[in-house]
Amino acid sequence: MIVGVIIDLAVGLCCIILGLLIWKKQKISLLHDYHYQYVKREAIPAYTLMVGRGIVIVGAGIAAAGLFDLVMSPLWWVPMAAGFVLGLALVIFAQRKYNRPNSTEE
Repeated sequence: MIVGVIIDLAVGLCCIILGLLIWKKQKISLLHDYHYQYVKREAIPAYTLMVGRGIVIVGAGIAAAGLFDLVMSPLWWVPMAAGFVLGLALVIFAQRKYNRPNSTEE
């Protein structure tokens, strides 16, 4: 059990750090280029903010699941599922809004 908790916390922390780098430092290059090939230069701050926050939310959900598992809660999957769904929704929304050929969004 403790190995699973350590893995959850490590993966969650890695996702949080990755999300913060994308969000705060606007390191769009951490994403694969097809994820941002149509993002306009002026839309990069908004795009990286949304994608970074989404990845941070996923990471927080994974880390929270590890903490829930640590206290032997049978509901460890709730924060993981919530973080994954909310974070992925934010990333998908950013993709659809900013990463479109001939997009008029900014």
